[in-house]
Amino acid sequence: MSTPRIRSVNPMCDQRIPASIVLTCTDHHPSAPATARGTRSPAAGPATTPEEPLSRLTVIKAVLGPILRLMFRPQVEGAENIPGTGPVILAGNHLTFIDSMVMPICVDRPVFYIGKDEYVTGKGLKGRLMAWFFTGCGMIPVDRDGGRGGVAALMTGRRVLEEGQAFAIYPEGTRSPDGRLYRGRTGIARLTLMTGAPVIPFAMIGTDKLQPGGAGLPRPGKVTVRFGEPMEFSRYEGMDRDRYVLRAVTDSVMAEVMRLSGQEYVDMYATKAKAA
Repeated sequence: MSTPRIRSVNPMCDQRIPASIVLTCTDHHPSAPATARGTRSPAAGPATTPEEPLSRLTVIKAVLGPILRLMFRPQVEGAENIPGTGPVILAGNHLTFIDSMVMPICVDRPVFYIGKDEYVTGKGLKGRLMAWFFTGCGMIPVDRDGGRGGVAALMTGRRVLEEGQAFAIYPEGTRSPDGRLYRGRTGIARLTLMTGAPVIPFAMIGTDKLQPGGAGLPRPGKVTVRFGEPMEFSRYEGMDRDRYVLRAVTDSVMAEVMRLSGQEYVDMYATKAKAA
């Protein structure tokens, strides 16, 4: 596999980012030092990607991969941009439930992502089978409804990256309610600045047509998964607590996702749109 070209991104100079962010960012400085890259925070806890789920992920991907490819016929673009080893963040849009099943089969390495813990807490044989399946597909269950759900998800992603794995994240934080691209949460920026992992933006195209609303069984069809060039923000190392830098980095990633997907952008959080 050829080495992907990593593009250094300066969100302060990105013309697609609101001028108010650009102007404010230039005079801001970090409020506290970040944990050194390549080291694990004492509070990070145990590893989140033990060998058993990793090997199970490989088996499930080998079995289900051909079935999913036959069912959804994914057209993959830009897969060569994904490094074969080392930590990497895959950040993309989220249209429907099957996004998390289709995207990983288009990547030639294991991909981990956060999922609702309700998928693995069911009782009885069905509950155990669901837990085995979802964790075997790379899902790491986190209680995202609690008061510290966002922090738990962030720290989980950080541990995965510190172990040199690929971590997928949907910066919108939830599925799009209407197919448009919504404002990104700054967790993606925190992850890349804390770990130094490059960001690969990606776009899911057409999955919402096969499973509208994310409910029910998807119907067969053709989808497109488009990966962009690697983005890195090393010049802002140590600024993971600067809210203006976090917003600028996040908006820069979302601008690439928008370019790849061709979606209309809405400058509000998807959760707010759903609640309206």
